[in-house]
Amino acid sequence: MGDHPARTVSWPTLAGWQPRVGWQSGVVSRTPQGQRASLDKQPHEVAAMFDGVAARYDLTNTVLSFGQDRFWRRATRAALELRPGDRVLDVGAGTGVSTEELAHSGAYAVGADLSLGMLYAGKRTRPHVPLLAGDALRLPFADASFDAVTISFALRNVNDTDAALRELARVTRPGGRLVVCEFSTPVNPAFRTVYLSYLMRSLPAVARAVASNPDAYVYLAESIRAWPDQAALADRISSAGWRRVAWRNLTGGVVALHRAIRDESAI
Repeated sequence: MGDHPARTVSWPTLAGWQPRVGWQSGVVSRTPQGQRASLDKQPHEVAAMFDGVAARYDLTNTVLSFGQDRFWRRATRAALELRPGDRVLDVGAGTGVSTEELAHSGAYAVGADLSLGMLYAGKRTRPHVPLLAGDALRLPFADASFDAVTISFALRNVNDTDAALRELARVTRPGGRLVVCEFSTPVNPAFRTVYLSYLMRSLPAVARAVASNPDAYVYLAESIRAWPDQAALADRISSAGWRRVAWRNLTGGVVALHRAIRDESAI
């Protein structure tokens, strides 16, 4: 890709950001125990898999992340720099725990997810959070509807990452903000080795103790390993029409926040 002046931009309000350089209604589908999606990420497989883990999804995430999930949600909210009165869309919201966090800023936060099982679980525990069914590739919103958009731990599960990034841009006003919170590549080689071992060996074992569908976490571990690193994802975000792309590592790079600004020109 050719040089773009935005690649040298830093984000002055948050330390540690790295600029990109070089580079409805219905019946819930019940899944049988042991169902998992394949890495080609067909939407019906992904939705069915998440239906199967919905009952204990929030608890499982907290256990598997050693409580870091709360910190990651707060960091995502801070990176969006939301203000009271802003409209923010949380794609892949699941049970709405991330949407609820965003609303603490005073912004109007709405969540969308492909899994009806996750949405129903969220409605039971967070009835005050606006949640609706929506596919990341065909969001049910008009162009430029939101001041900010975010997607946490869900972009990895979409079968067309680039199309999803363009769809997120479509529903964001020109100059609006994007934050992607996603698993990434630990920067320290020794820590990376330990992390990958945990991911492929220990995580499924822990999931068997707490998750409602532990086999789904084998897919989740595999999808994390197959996911692009920080710089590669930054390139893809830029190619989808976002500018001033930067990232910040959390928990040593286990998770990375990528944020960007919606290009002023139409896509």
